[in-house]
Amino acid sequence: MRPPPSPLLVVTDRLGAGGRLADAIRGALEGGARWIWFRERDLPAQPRATLAAEILALVRRHGGLLSIGGDVELAARLGADGVHLSGGAGSAAIAEARRRLPNGVVGLSAHSVDEARTAARAGADYVTLSPIFASASKPGYGPALGPTALTQAAGFGMPVLALGGITASTLRPCREAGAAGVAVMGEVMRARDPRGTTSALREALNPDSP
Repeated sequence: MRPPPSPLLVVTDRLGAGGRLADAIRGALEGGARWIWFRERDLPAQPRATLAAEILALVRRHGGLLSIGGDVELAARLGADGVHLSGGAGSAAIAEARRRLPNGVVGLSAHSVDEARTAARAGADYVTLSPIFASASKPGYGPALGPTALTQAAGFGMPVLALGGITASTLRPCREAGAAGVAVMGEVMRARDPRGTTSALREALNPDSP
């Protein structure tokens, strides 16, 4: 099991970013983000690959790491730093991801404590658990789970990242509940100032840093 590269995972959403995804990601990187999850799962294969390559180059220029959402083939082809698999992916899918990305980090999405348990048993490096709070970015995934679910999921011995409704003011109870970090989409992607928003998230994650 590899530890998460950072306690802050920024998730891409070009629609939320108003068509300026590269600008939003650049701002996040300038604000201190070092781990990006390229999601954009609604795009056809070729445009998605082209955009992923653009974002990977941008992330690398800022010394960051990129995980590709749900596409091991694309992640391996681009030489990405990891892959984030959809919920329900089992041990065989994780083993294939590790074969194709021997040095990559392999994460899974979970939308319940039971799904987090399954991910831990399947051998994922980490899991995102969502929605922790009500979130416009994560509609249709059921009611907010609350920080208590993080405590339960963290008990399975795998790093858990809180996702859904995460802001600089809501991440503290997530960390106190046992989250190894947080994954943030809308707060950064829809921000007028992605750099400042990311910087505030980083400061809230590390309040004692100089």
